[in-house]
Amino acid sequence: MKASVYITRLTLRNWRNFQRFDLALSERTFVIGPNASGKSNLLDVFRFLRDIAKPGGGLQRAVNERGGLSKVRCLAARKDPDVSIDVEISVELGRPKWRYAIEIAKQPRGYRLPIVKSEKVWLDGQLLTIRPDSADEVDDQRLTQTHLEQINSNGGFREVVKFFESIRYLHLIPQLLRHPEAFQATGGGDDAFGRNFLELIVKSPEKTRRRRLRKIEAVLKAAVPQLSNLTDSRDELGIPHLEATYTHWRPNAGLQREDQFSDGTLRLVGLLWSLLDGDSLLLLEEPELSLHREIVRKLPGMFSRIQTKHKRQIIVSTHSEDLLSDRGIGGEETVMLEPGREGTIAKLASDDKEARGLLEAGASVGEAALSRTTPADIAQMPLFE
Repeated sequence: MKASVYITRLTLRNWRNFQRFDLALSERTFVIGPNASGKSNLLDVFRFLRDIAKPGGGLQRAVNERGGLSKVRCLAARKDPDVSIDVEISVELGRPKWRYAIEIAKQPRGYRLPIVKSEKVWLDGQLLTIRPDSADEVDDQRLTQTHLEQINSNGGFREVVKFFESIRYLHLIPQLLRHPEAFQATGGGDDAFGRNFLELIVKSPEKTRRRRLRKIEAVLKAAVPQLSNLTDSRDELGIPHLEATYTHWRPNAGLQREDQFSDGTLRLVGLLWSLLDGDSLLLLEEPELSLHREIVRKLPGMFSRIQTKHKRQIIVSTHSEDLLSDRGIGGEETVMLEPGREGTIAKLASDDKEARGLLEAGASVGEAALSRTTPADIAQMPLFE
């Protein structure tokens, strides 16, 4: 059986909202906080590592796609402006097997490109790689690239590279899926918002595709009134489609393609496909959007069943008390974000005295922790009086 790989600890310095961040991560982690507290930026740490490691990516492209190092660096960074990311990676949630740490600075002169100020890799506590090395000292242009992106340099930790490459993120935007021609494609090759989601489905092996669509169909039959069948097809131009049949009093009148699906149906299909697609780290941003609250309440249990079978790590950002109403979610699985003058402070709900007391009294994470992230001045919000 393939060993399961998880990120068990994340340490950041000067990454976007976070001047400092140092927390253990669970197999299933829920990230909560007010708007602009850094939930999306926290998930983007993992996408950033993937963008460095993936073929055709690399440090320069990953930083440039985010607007440059000045946009990545925390605004609270002053005397110590370099950006660092440090992750511990474990197999089967055991003690850390791998650790990867990178510190990024800007060239002191010339093109002022982002460079590797430090890059280290450990295996079972033993340091394998440390940069800058002697070759970097001879040719400092080498520091514009990480060893993650260099095949001739990462042979000793290729397992880490492959893990980063496999990280998945999908935040499907229904309008983008329905009308991809109306939106300009991004240059990064990261189809994070579902523009090419239908191509992803039809390119999967046929047996795998049929099996997944049957499972998704079973969920949709319960969640979407009158839906009775889901399948994929290609039109006369070879363009892929999803098709659903709805029970209707007129024969053949209930056939619809994805451009007729509701936003909630499309988002649910995207979410379910993502859960079934592979066993790598999966990042989900506000999966509750457009979904009925009773569907949302069932998502944590669905995550758990997927993890039991596929042993994959899932990190979820959410504002939904319905999603967090599942009493199986523990405080150690919940990261609370609180904006401050010097950046966002992050802590586990199990480390928050008030939230921990409510959890121990039997409250759900939604009841115990979500209210702790409410903006302090929300009661003064004007209503256009």
